[in-house]
Amino acid sequence: MRDGFLKVMAATPDIRVADCDFNAENIIRAVGEAEGAGAKLLVLPELCMTGYTCGDLFLQSTLITGALNGLYRVREATRGMDVAVVFTLPFSRGNKLYNVAAVIQDGRVLGLVPKTYLPNYSEFYEARHFTPGDERTGHILLFGEEVPFGTKLLFSCKNMENFIFGVEICEDLWVANPPSGEFACAGALLIANPSASDETTGKAEYRRQLVSSQSARTVTAYVYADAGEGESTTDLVFAAHNLIAENGTILSESVRFENGSISAEVDLERLAAERRRMTTYRVAARGEDKGFETVYFTLPSLADIPEKENAGLEGLNLIALTRHIDKAPFVPSDEKARAARCEEIIRIQAMGLKKRLIHTGMSRAVLGISGGLDSTLALLVTCHAFELAGLDKSGILAVTMPCFGTTGRTYANACALVKALKATLCEVKIEEAVRLHLRDIGHPLDLQDVTYENAQARERTQILMDMANGHNALVVGTGDMSELALGFATYNGDHMSMYGVNASVPKTLVRYLVGYFADKAKGGELEKVLNDILDTPVSPELLPPRDGEIAQRTEDIVGPYELHDFFLYYVMRFGFAPRKIYRMAVHAFAGDYDSETILKWMRTFYRRFFAQQFKRSCMPDGPKVGSVALSPRGDLRMPSDASAALWMKQLE
Repeated sequence: MRDGFLKVMAATPDIRVADCDFNAENIIRAVGEAEGAGAKLLVLPELCMTGYTCGDLFLQSTLITGALNGLYRVREATRGMDVAVVFTLPFSRGNKLYNVAAVIQDGRVLGLVPKTYLPNYSEFYEARHFTPGDERTGHILLFGEEVPFGTKLLFSCKNMENFIFGVEICEDLWVANPPSGEFACAGALLIANPSASDETTGKAEYRRQLVSSQSARTVTAYVYADAGEGESTTDLVFAAHNLIAENGTILSESVRFENGSISAEVDLERLAAERRRMTTYRVAARGEDKGFETVYFTLPSLADIPEKENAGLEGLNLIALTRHIDKAPFVPSDEKARAARCEEIIRIQAMGLKKRLIHTGMSRAVLGISGGLDSTLALLVTCHAFELAGLDKSGILAVTMPCFGTTGRTYANACALVKALKATLCEVKIEEAVRLHLRDIGHPLDLQDVTYENAQARERTQILMDMANGHNALVVGTGDMSELALGFATYNGDHMSMYGVNASVPKTLVRYLVGYFADKAKGGELEKVLNDILDTPVSPELLPPRDGEIAQRTEDIVGPYELHDFFLYYVMRFGFAPRKIYRMAVHAFAGDYDSETILKWMRTFYRRFFAQQFKRSCMPDGPKVGSVALSPRGDLRMPSDASAALWMKQLE
């Protein structure tokens, strides 16, 4: 396991009902395939050693003995193997028969976990044969070794941090208070569920929701292995519906009615980070105070053995990731979900501004409009807020302030947008004022440096503030979260406003939000101008154009925003180390950027993120719209003079 990723597998082997020799062979074959694929945990179906559908044959001593012999064969076959295996079998103890999950690793039975909840309704008759497990945990002698037996067992890998799992069996998940909740609170980050859930109409969707929601509720990875073909079809059919989920997200799912296996790399570090962030998540130290016993085992660490290199990660011995890592973590990939998310975000932004307008008693707002994406979104949101507040949109003073870098395209789009939205267009040419200011401070007009650029940004902010005073209006900020993360804003210039509606909207999402408004416009001038704005390169337009075209492109200066937003999400949301984020970025952006380019802009991100905190420490109010925000009053309490040395050292 490297960077918190652990490969797990759920498999449904071919079985024959009551043929333990045949079943043991196929279980051993599945174990070998799992190890060959690099999986460190394999979960197999409930009672796959005998078949779930044995009925009253479970009361036959021959079958019970056959299952025990099969367990021994599997135990011996796992010697020297680098994988932990979980499956259930009938097991006799103290004149009672239990349905127990055997956890096996490297020739050891680590523990036996009896099923807690035995369904005895509809097509299920488990209480006819088995005794439910209780909260007592003891030790039994099995194959000449002492083995823990009980429902409160945790299995922890000594040399793989966070590889801690618990086992619940089929129906245990379907009850009001599943054991996995207690496992998680005792420290388990992974739940294994050997199951035999028969297939009926509509049950697959419910099962999928159940696994997904339980993994989210417990903040765990959940590996669910289901019985399949080979079980008796006297009354039931089993579909081998295997599932692997992580904190509410289905990472892998099998094709139903086909025996086989699925695998995924679960991110245990991400789960641990999420629990640290959730201060309400109470985890007892190793579960001792909740009566749990922890069983320790050892697997060879991936950091200590040579492995297949992942393309683009020269020098790092890593198994290639197969899980999907979204290039745009802030933007839903599903079009329908994205539209719903856009509607929700816009509503949050507009409601925040509406409240501020009503509280201050203002019926007017002032904002700069450049013909770029950020100011376009801010104006669209402001119009929506005025509609919600019942205010006349003519009270929105959209100010265009052309200067040295303004192009005809952006100027025309700014004017057309304001007209289409029925706001009030104001124009203030600032070129003369900026020239005078530069002359007053002794700055040569032909020296187009940061002073030359920032003088324009601060002049624009001064105009907006003064106009707000003159009209008893509120200055609406237009800057987005990505710019704040990089500090790509002029201090006391576009950095400042009276309410920043875009403050927690990343640049990659701004584009989709504007696109959402364009789609809603459905023809006419508004759709036309919004689409042209979407096609315009992102630029602060502070340097004179070349041949009438934009000469200054933001992403040429600070790097691609899609990369920076990717870095920002995993830095803020989970606190991942640079090495891990780099590895994920190489995987996510394969074919778009090479590893050297990603590393180059990653250095830029960390350098600017630390150096520019002073701007975020005094940023204006603005609504939080997603799980990541940079407000010093909310999500980011960071000193302005913190050192980036440790992060930069890892990058080097």
